[in-house]
Parts: sequence; C-alpha cells; structure tokens
Amino acid sequence: MKALLQVRPMLRPDLPFANSLRALAGWNQTQADWRRFLKMQPQGCFLAQWDGERAGTATTMVYGSDLAWIGMVLVHPEYRRRGIGRGLLLKCIEYLQACGVRCIKLDATPQGRAVYEYLGFKEEWTLRRWEAEFSAPAGEKPYSHIRAWRKADALRFDPRDARAFGASRRELILELARQSHRALTYESKRDVPIGCGLLRRGAQASYLGPVSATSPRAGMALIEALIAQGRSGRVFWDIPDLNGPAVDWAERHGFRVQRSLTRMWLGNNGRAGNPLKQFALAGPELG
Repeated sequence: MKALLQVRPMLRPDLPFANSLRALAGWNQTQADWRRFLKMQPQGCFLAQWDGERAGTATTMVYGSDLAWIGMVLVHPEYRRRGIGRGLLLKCIEYLQACGVRCIKLDATPQGRAVYEYLGFKEEWTLRRWEAEFSAPAGEKPYSHIRAWRKADALRFDPRDARAFGASRRELILELARQSHRALTYESKRDVPIGCGLLRRGAQASYLGPVSATSPRAGMALIEALIAQGRSGRVFWDIPDLNGPAVDWAERHGFRVQRSLTRMWLGNNGRAGNPLKQFALAGPELG
C-alpha cells in the first residue's frame, strides 16, 4: 500500500488544486499566498499523490540555518487515514534537515498534536486565534509615533524583529507587505523603527499580523491603529497566550476565541524568540 503514496515537489499547475484543498478546510489563505510559498521556497513545497491522484499539500519556509517552518499540511477528505499527512511531514523534515536547519517549528492543532509528538516535536507555548467584526472607519485618526510602513523598514527593523521571532524574516516581511492593505511602523523619538505591523487580505477575513515591537506600548498602539484604519468586516488575530497585553486588548474590544494551537519544535531551539514582543503572529503556516 505504501507504493500508492508519492510525495513530489509542488509545481505551479498544482496551485489551483492546493487552493481548492485550502477552501475545503475553510482556511484563510489566498491564491496569492500559495504563489508566495512557491516563489520563496520552490523546492520546499510538496504535493502528495495517492495512486496518481492529487491528495495533499505541505509547505516549508526557511529562515536561515537557525529556523524553518512547516505549514499548509492538508489532506483531501477522500484520502484521509492513509498516512498521507505523516508522509508529507516526513518529506518536509527530510528536506529541511538536508538544508542544514537546526530547528523546525510548526503550529499544531489539537487533532494533529499526537502525530507531531510521535515524530519528536516538543511543546514551546500555546496560542489562540481570535476573531471579531468591525465597521468601516469614519476617517483616519492620527496616531502618535505611527506612520506608513516603508520598504526600508524591513531592513532597519529586522534586528529587533529577529530577536522577537527568533530569526530574520526580512524577505518574508517584504512579500507580506505587498499583500497587505495596511502596513504601519512605530518610531521612537529618534525616528528609529521599534515596531512594525501588517493587516493582510484573507479568503475569509482580514488577517492582523505579524506585529512585533520592543514594548507593549508600541505593540498595542500598532494593533489599535491597524484595526482602526483597516477595512470593515471580519478580522482574524493569532496571539501568543503569554502576551497578556494583546490578550487583554482582544477581550476588551469584542474579540472571541475561534481555536487553540500549540507551537512545537524539533531539533535545537537555540533562538526561541520572545512571545512577549510578538503582539500578532504571521500565521500558523509562517510562525
């Protein structure tokens, strides 16, 4: 039976299938997200075939030698319980270890956690997805120290963001900013970027994140400004449970918990990052 399963690199003609699988699962990523996965990691996105038929997907994102991510592990409902998800995970791990990555992470659902633990992943911390509905703003309110994000901020803020996240993700931020309908930077009195945040388009809702900052004041100011200056409709927001200021703000402003996840790691988690400086995550598929 194992011969029925083949896992190969994903190709551009596979993207419509991948996006249809995402839609079946009810996830928030878009066709543009799939194109970005393939653009940034052309050899690290995988498609599973069962007896020659497309059946599942998985993606990876390499953040240098210290850290990489596994995401978008999806199996078509007609092909579940055949070891396809495990086969995709093993292929991702094999690829990332061959790239010399020291630590591999992912955000696990409660259903998938046992599989990841069996493969050696360990719990780091928990997070929850929050959601709310917002009306269109009447006008843009000025926020002290906050301005529109500039392309140069990806480089200037990168050392601070790397300490918050655990690795540099400058190239990813540049790509995500192109997909965002709002991107903001919080500057110190000396015009130094000490926080950056994005509000991005999604298939089901606008996605708030990533937002990282050196202080709760900067982080929460960015959160408030992004929501206040964004579009009307649903907003999804992934928050580390350890980040009390972000959780408190979400509760006070009408956000409700949609689901819980567990951040897990495999290998040497030498640069763990700091969830207290991550006020909104980039998404379960990115970290």
